[in-house]
Amino acid sequence: MGKADFLSPKAISNRIKSKGLQKLRWYCQMCQKQCRDENGFKCHCMSESHQRQLLLASENPTKFMDYFSDEFKSDFLELLRRRFGTKRVHNNIVYNEYISHREHVHMNSTQWETLTDFTKWLGRKGLCKVDETPKGWYIQYVDRDPETIRRQEEQARKKKQELDDEERSAKFIQEQVRRGMDGKEAEVSSDRPKPDWMNRTKAAEFILPSSVSPAGPARLHRTQT
Repeated sequence: MGKADFLSPKAISNRIKSKGLQKLRWYCQMCQKQCRDENGFKCHCMSESHQRQLLLASENPTKFMDYFSDEFKSDFLELLRRRFGTKRVHNNIVYNEYISHREHVHMNSTQWETLTDFTKWLGRKGLCKVDETPKGWYIQYVDRDPETIRRQEEQARKKKQELDDEERSAKFIQEQVRRGMDGKEAEVSSDRPKPDWMNRTKAAEFILPSSVSPAGPARLHRTQT
């Protein structure tokens, strides 16, 4: 009999409902209790435990809202960091994955009324890079972990050093090429044959006539004396 009840359509339907997500309007964030239907939610609101929670919340409502807001923000950013890293992604994709967990904090208990307000708040606080497109809002996680920042700075320093080494190598190669071209041009200019008129001029300067003796002008000077 018990096995038949376990496999009855009603029992199967109840198990499916308990595993899946329920309607948000039947969820009590203060008590963190999900009701299956309107009647169950009404009975919960009339319960003694719910009334006690309301009395506690009425004493300091801002404290409870700040607590749920902080929990929602932390869980959302943790999912964004772990699941998508620093990739640019649509905010609705992250939110749908976030609410797929039954124990998530509902947004109606936080300080943000809509997902767009929460996305804009993340951008103002510098927690994410946000931009609006015709398809909606996109967010990109900003990793501010000290270890991650140190690793990124080290990678940037190595990349800059590699670029400097490549630049120095390129300048050295260019200098060697320039020197090689200058030496080649000088060699070509020295091997180039000179014009005939330059050869004739030099011959006229250094070749004396055979009839004139090198001592001739000196003897002529002595005779005149």
